[in-house]
Order: sequence, then C-alpha cells, then structure tokens
Amino acid sequence: MLKKIIELSINNKLIVILFTLFAVGWGVWAVYRTPLDAIPDLSDVQVIIYTEYPGQAPQVVEDQITYPLTTAMLSVPKSKVVRGFSFFGVSFVYIIFEDGTDIYWARSRVLEYLNFASGKLPKGITPALGPDATGVGWVFQYSIEGKGYSLAELRSIQDWYIRYQLTKVPGVSEVASIGGFVKQYQVNIDPNRLLTHNISLKEVVDSIKMGNMDVGGRVVELTEREYMVRGLGYIKNIPDIENIVLNVDRAGTPIRIKDVARVELGPDERRGIVERDGEGEVVGGIVVMRFGGNALNVIDAVKEKIEELKPGLPPGVEIITTYDRSHLIHRAIETLKEKLIEESLIVSLVCIVFLLHFRSALVAILMLPVAILISFIVMYYLKINANIMSLGGIAIAIGAMIDGAIVMIENAHKHLERSQDVEQADRVGVETATRLPRSKDRWQIIADAAKEVGPPLFFSLLIITVSFMPVFTLEAQEGRLFKPLAFTKTFAMAASALLSITLVPVLMGFFIRGRIMPEAKNPLARFMIWIYRPIINLVLKAKLTTIFIAIAVLIATIYPFKKLGSEFMPTLY
Repeated sequence: MLKKIIELSINNKLIVILFTLFAVGWGVWAVYRTPLDAIPDLSDVQVIIYTEYPGQAPQVVEDQITYPLTTAMLSVPKSKVVRGFSFFGVSFVYIIFEDGTDIYWARSRVLEYLNFASGKLPKGITPALGPDATGVGWVFQYSIEGKGYSLAELRSIQDWYIRYQLTKVPGVSEVASIGGFVKQYQVNIDPNRLLTHNISLKEVVDSIKMGNMDVGGRVVELTEREYMVRGLGYIKNIPDIENIVLNVDRAGTPIRIKDVARVELGPDERRGIVERDGEGEVVGGIVVMRFGGNALNVIDAVKEKIEELKPGLPPGVEIITTYDRSHLIHRAIETLKEKLIEESLIVSLVCIVFLLHFRSALVAILMLPVAILISFIVMYYLKINANIMSLGGIAIAIGAMIDGAIVMIENAHKHLERSQDVEQADRVGVETATRLPRSKDRWQIIADAAKEVGPPLFFSLLIITVSFMPVFTLEAQEGRLFKPLAFTKTFAMAASALLSITLVPVLMGFFIRGRIMPEAKNPLARFMIWIYRPIINLVLKAKLTTIFIAIAVLIATIYPFKKLGSEFMPTLY
C-alpha cells in the first residue's frame, strides 16, 4: 500500500505540490492564531466560592458559612477535592475538578448545588463565584500614582474608572483593585445618647437603610404635560445622613442621626497595603485572564486600553506597569525560536556537506518547515498553546524528522549511480564524469528508489512517533507540563512520516539533477569510513571487553546521578 502511495504521488506531482502549498498556507494561518504563553497552564480546573459575612470571627464563619458550603459541594459531579478556608468576615471554598473537565460546565454544576446550599446560610448572605480564570491567570499588574492625590482619591479613580474600562477588554475575566483606601460614610454612634433617647442600634441601621432610597410615584398630567412624581432620598453627602430622622421625643421634636452620632467620610477597614520599590504606598490593579485565553493578545489589548485611558485621567495621575508577563513570554519564545532556526540551519548545513549536492539537500530542507507547519495546524485545532514545552517537542523532533528524507535521497543517488554505470558500459569513448540518465528514465529510477526504502522508513518514523506514548499516561501537574511536548513531537514525526512517502519522492524528482559525486569519490565520506572501519573491526574482535566497558561506564554514572539536584521548573526570567 505504501509503495502504491509513493507511485501515485510521483504520477500526480501537481496535486501533491498543490496540497503542499495549501498545507503551508493553512499552517502559516495557524501559527499566527495559536495562543502564546511562556509555560503550559499547570493549574487544576477549579471553581471558587467567595462569601462575605461582615464582622464575624473565623470560627463563626467556619460553622455558618464554610461548613455548609463544603459539605454541599462534595456531591458536585467530577469534583475530586473540596477545600474550605475561613477568615475574619470572609469564606473561600475551592472545588477542584478532574482533569479535562470543562470549566464552564463545572461552574454551572457548582451554581446548581449552590442554590440548594444557600438556604442553609444566614439571612442576607449571598455567596458568589470567583472569576472564570485559572491559577496562572494573573498576567498583568499596574499601579496608579499621582502627586497631590490621596490614596483614597487614587482608589476611587481605580474603582470607578480604570477597572471598568479594563474589564471590557476581550479575554479579561477580572480586574482586582488593591491598595489605598475605599471611601465610606462612617456613622460613629454615641451609646450614651442612644440610651438617653431610648433608641436601639437596630433602629439606627434600619433608618439609614430606609433613608437611602428613592420612592416612585406616578405620572400627573397637567396642562397637556406629564410630570413624574417621586420622592428623592438617595444619600449624596454627609448632611443627608445627619438629617435622617430616627424618632421623635415626647415633645414631638425629631431625633436625627446627628443627635446620637458623628458622621464623617473615612476609609474602610483594610487587611493589607501595596508598596512600589519601597517608596511608599500606592494603589494598584491586577488583570486576570479568562480561562483558555491567549495571554499575549490579552496583555497587548490591556496595554492598548491603558493608552486610551491616559488622556482621560486627572492631571498628574499615571498608570505604571509593575508586572507584565508578555516580557517573559517574548523572551522564552524568542529564545526557543532562535534555537529552532539554529537547529534547522545546522541540519541543512550537515545535509549539504555530506551529500555534496545542494539541490539534493534542498529536498530535506524544504520538507522540514512543511512538517513543522502541519504540526501547528493540529496544535491550533487541539487548542495547544505555543510555549517552551510544545515548541520544545518540535525542536526535539527536528533531527529525526529529516532522517527519512536523507536516507531516501542517498538511496536515489545509489540507484542513479548504478543506472549511469550501465549506460557508460554500453558506450565507448565517453567522458568518465558521472551524469544523470535522461529525464524520462530518471523519474522511474527515483520511484524505484523511493519504493525500496519508503515503507521501512515510514514505519521507523512511526515507531519513533509512538515512543512518547508513556508520557500521555502522566496525570496532574506533570501531565499538564509534559503532554504538550509529547503531542507536538508526535504531530511533527507523524507529519514527516506522511511527507516522506508523498512530498519527498516528488521533490527528489525535481531537484536531484546535474552532477552527483559518487560516495567512493566523496572526500568527507571516505574520511568518515577511514575513521569508522578500524573502530568497528576493533569492537567486533573484543566483544566481551566492549560490553564490560559499557557496563562499567553505566555503573559509574550512578553516583553523580544521585548527587544531582532537582527542581520542578528551571529559571524562566
């Protein structure tokens, strides 16, 4: 069957070339649309439930919030771990799902079970889901600074202007505000005055709630016009709170908030601060990327949005980047791209030097990028990011990818040499230079050469392809780290195996022309044979000695191997 494929490819050269050009164009399209990141996403599929219970101690939060939620989430399908954390006034519940679970399916299941669990919580407590992001979704961070502005003012700019604008950027799941002070109206109650006027604390709270609302009325038609009747009651400043009526005394005089408390504008309670370079407090924001997003595209879009926002900021206020993952992505990917190019150039140079026929070397050189582009097509549709691991798989495969083409080229050279020898034997008085046979015969010779070694080469490449199959059995973090490498290596090797029986025979027919130096006259080949022949004769004569030396070298590596250090990831930045 493989021989038939080779023959069909040679007989349909135009179709093979057109399909190759189509694959190249498709691959270039996929390269520009494949998401870029520095490393694979190693985090678990998780959903976070965040619940506020203001003013309550961790033990109370644990008993009344965290425990009911965690026990309810244990029944969520495909959940493998449920973790609960209780702090002062706040509860976090993390539901970890099995690998491969769709994040949005998981969130919908959690919402279903959360509806049942909400009835067990204290009145007025509403749990909320965290952002639809991963543990490595933190892609960008910035600080907001401005001379003459207080931390409270800068925080207001962040909360009411910058944050909402950045949340609109495609791919952004959340923009978290950090640092500074959140402004709030503070009612500092004097308990002695409450006691004097016989007013409870609950009455004060309820009165403030009732005093902070608009009341709807109806439409009144008057002189052919409609007028809306409504009561305006939203709090806009401190006097609005101070004048809220709590009750009346025995004389009928209203008792207002200002009679029992002091109202002021102050900062909300905070549990941490943000500093930059040790020069004092600042206000900042953290941009969290949505699950499955393209980190580089999201960061670039955020930067563009920040540039759009700068003209609208108050005078003197600046947005300063404090963390930008795109630098790490660019450095990691560019370094790997350079190594891929260097490796491809070295492989090409070796082909030219050993074959001593530039056009024959072009067959292997042209096949290499086509196979790489085909692997990018598969990467794109399987949603595998381009990172140091996935591109590393292609880098590992390059050396083996070109082997099939080189063997087929060398075999074609052998067949052409033998054919030329036959022609020269029938001639008398021709020059001794080796020349190729006529074009009509040359295609048949190349087809015979390709069919002779094509099937075994195809299966040898497939054997190398499946050599990484054990990697696909890895799970958890190690699986998420190494599977992209195994996938891309498999894609690249499979593509090269396919091209070795389709594109390579056609390219050989087009490029293997002109003068070809026989192996016996190749100075580099003769030099390598001169070195290799005595070595192989020596080891074959001393078989046991060679085996013992190999075993001794293997044993000698045990000690240094045990002394090697280990770490999960190398330094990336």
